[in-house]
Amino acid sequence: MKKIDVIILSYAKDDAMQSVTQNAIDSLLASEDPAKIKFDVLVIESNKKLKPYTYPATTTVYPGSVFNFNKYLNIGITGTHNDYICFCNNDLLFRPLWASAIFDAFEKDSELMSTSPFCAIYHPTVGLTANSGNHYGYKVRDHIAGWCFFVKRNIFYKIGLLDEHFKFWFADSDYARTLQQHKIKHALVTDAFVDHLDGIATAGLSAKEKLTLTSEQFWYFQYKWEHRNFPLYIYRLLRSKLRILKKDNG
Repeated sequence: MKKIDVIILSYAKDDAMQSVTQNAIDSLLASEDPAKIKFDVLVIESNKKLKPYTYPATTTVYPGSVFNFNKYLNIGITGTHNDYICFCNNDLLFRPLWASAIFDAFEKDSELMSTSPFCAIYHPTVGLTANSGNHYGYKVRDHIAGWCFFVKRNIFYKIGLLDEHFKFWFADSDYARTLQQHKIKHALVTDAFVDHLDGIATAGLSAKEKLTLTSEQFWYFQYKWEHRNFPLYIYRLLRSKLRILKKDNG
């Protein structure tokens, strides 16, 4: 039996969003024969008001820190143990045998360490077709789908934990650059189907919340990967924080 740790980041701010998370869990558990593939599901829930609620058939944790995409994923990495780990948004729909298809891709290419499944909603819009083989590359959203990526755990022995400067936006771009830097293979597996119900999780964010999740990370990404000088990064960071404070005050 193959075992996969599935890390789901959830923000169940209301009943509707709690249902989104539960639907993802339900479709995940129904997607494979449990005698062949076992999902150990860890839900990392941002809404502390739900505590101590546990989603059925999962381990549910409520971190003490505020939401940070990569920090929460790192909680998942360090708090689980299986040889395979899948990182997921909560607004996903898992199709039958999606994980089996990814295992097939790993078996056919022993050097492959990182994958994303095919989204029938998004990928056709950029000219990618289902069942067209494995597409190798590092293009964000096309090859590397930040909403769902499935890896061999030993990848983290090579790249270390995820950079917690990235609270949400640019986390996938940083991951892509990191894989390239370490010459680690990644592929979009087009016969593994997981649909991303794009926008549900972030639709209710305020302008201030969106600014917090975007501006600081943009300038850090520029500093880290585009080699912008450190004083310019600090200046841009402080200016971003000032804009956020202004949003706070009305």
